[in-house]
Amino acid sequence: MFRLSEHSSGVAHTSGSEPSRAGKLRPSESQRGVGRVAVNAICECTANLTVFTEMPEETAQTLSPQGVPYKDLPHIVNEDGQYLFCKSWEPKGQPRALVFVAHGAGEHCGRYSNLAEMLTEHSMLVFTHDHVGHGQSEGERMVISDFHIFVRDVLQHIDIMKKSHPGLPVYILGHSMGGAISILAACDKPNDFAGVILIAPMVIMNPESATPFKVFLAKLLNHLLPSLTLGQIDSKWVSRDQKEVEDYEADELNYRGGLRISFGMQLMSATTKIEKALPDISWPYLLLHGTGDKLCDIKGSQLFFEKSQSVDKTLKVYEGAYHALHKEVQEVANAVFKEISSWIIQRLPQGEEVQS
Repeated sequence: MFRLSEHSSGVAHTSGSEPSRAGKLRPSESQRGVGRVAVNAICECTANLTVFTEMPEETAQTLSPQGVPYKDLPHIVNEDGQYLFCKSWEPKGQPRALVFVAHGAGEHCGRYSNLAEMLTEHSMLVFTHDHVGHGQSEGERMVISDFHIFVRDVLQHIDIMKKSHPGLPVYILGHSMGGAISILAACDKPNDFAGVILIAPMVIMNPESATPFKVFLAKLLNHLLPSLTLGQIDSKWVSRDQKEVEDYEADELNYRGGLRISFGMQLMSATTKIEKALPDISWPYLLLHGTGDKLCDIKGSQLFFEKSQSVDKTLKVYEGAYHALHKEVQEVANAVFKEISSWIIQRLPQGEEVQS
């Protein structure tokens, strides 16, 4: 408790303290004794403390969704700190071009091995990764807050490879949703790419599922129930080759659950951006689509071809073919592989002969 001393001219001090001649407080003998005890006690305690000059090393390992430590997997870390599983195929000799492959929704990059191996035979270095929320990459399955994250991660990976292989032309190949990612990546950095290859790209939403009423309902549900799941991808429309359909269904890295409303809204946002960008697109591209595609409407590819301003552009249509042309019946798949390799080779400096 504080009180005023008669000798302090209004200076407050605690009971038992002695005023000095200058009017300042001076501890009493009893207070000085208590202080010494306290100091000694603090010294004894601090003598037993361990002082860390550096943060202790983190011992926990970051694991893939399948439980494999990322230190044992090829990967990059995106700007959000998420680990993305990577894969690459190198030619026997010096590469003449870099080709990034962007896979589609619900699948993973390992499904492009046959296509990638074919391209390595023509001296191309092929590289790819599983998008966030897909395959062996981190992220909640098929959940994305902004579609541009897919685009950003692709451009980051390409920049890394360009630094390792300076001077090589870069091509980007995308299928389905990966086609939309490739289009937007090329729109973001048109000067970075020597060409774009699109296999059944997602350019517009399916007219049956994107009627004005359904779009309105989807937007409403996205605000109220963003985690609500809709139907899943129907595997029977992936290919007319039944073995490829069975392989797709048996592949544990493929996502077989329902698509969330929020994910659908991000796909819709991407197609809106593509439609707005069409009049400004002038980069070279090869566009491949099947007339029997029920997953990505061929009308989107036709619109893309008509509205884009590119001088060097090719649209190749495969009658009756389904969605994954690179996984179609053998005759179509072989024709698609040859079309892609020929198109790239013709645009390489000092082009080589196309291998049959």
